[in-house]
Amino acid sequence: MASISQDTMVRSINPVTGRNGLVDRYFYFAMSLLLAAIVVLGFSRTVDQHLLHAAPPRPMLLWIHGAAFSAWVAFYIFQSALVRTRNVKWHRFFGWFGTGLAAFMVPLGFTVAIIMTRFDMHVLKQTGIETFLAIPFFDMLAFSLFVGLAIYWRKQPELHRRLLFIATCGLMDAAFGRFDTIFNHNLYFLCLDGVMLLGVARDLLVNRSVHKLYRVVLPPLWVAQALTVYLYAGSPAWWLRLTRSIVG
Repeated sequence: MASISQDTMVRSINPVTGRNGLVDRYFYFAMSLLLAAIVVLGFSRTVDQHLLHAAPPRPMLLWIHGAAFSAWVAFYIFQSALVRTRNVKWHRFFGWFGTGLAAFMVPLGFTVAIIMTRFDMHVLKQTGIETFLAIPFFDMLAFSLFVGLAIYWRKQPELHRRLLFIATCGLMDAAFGRFDTIFNHNLYFLCLDGVMLLGVARDLLVNRSVHKLYRVVLPPLWVAQALTVYLYAGSPAWWLRLTRSIVG
């Protein structure tokens, strides 16, 4: 028993991976910067041609969509920094701004997905793209679910921060999809899941166990992602009919 207690004590004061070590203290802030880097790297490949100097010009709502989702990434960095600097009171205060932003982003995401599908079909004359609605629709459903749960459990930090981490990671498929190889082989979910798994690795390093939230949430999330890719790439007849009716 003594040896076990001593081993636990050594782990808890490990300056890198133990409780209050570098990984514990800086993980979520570091992840917020990593997610921002993924967004910048991904969208820098297409933003000029497909938005800034697009021909024909894209709908104005797409600009609003880009601004709102960029604001979320900036907000996530800001909130992570407030926690890291122990400004919890301000973190909670600005959290309500994030609630409003998320509430705006979800219907905006659904609307832009439909409008851009119509634009691609009728203006750019692309065909067979209706079923891609599965991807942004799933993103918005998952994002709203995880942010909603994070708000509900805002007074339980261990749940709150993991839920917001998963929610923000879930938006990264758009950035990863800007890489042709990733998009053409439908690997965007695998890429963002790889970032999510860094949260699992963090728990193993710091706590020597995986938090129950990951154990409960990630398996069904992966199943839902696989079904979403099937709806898009497999184009079952019922989904094709439904998306065509949505797009009009």
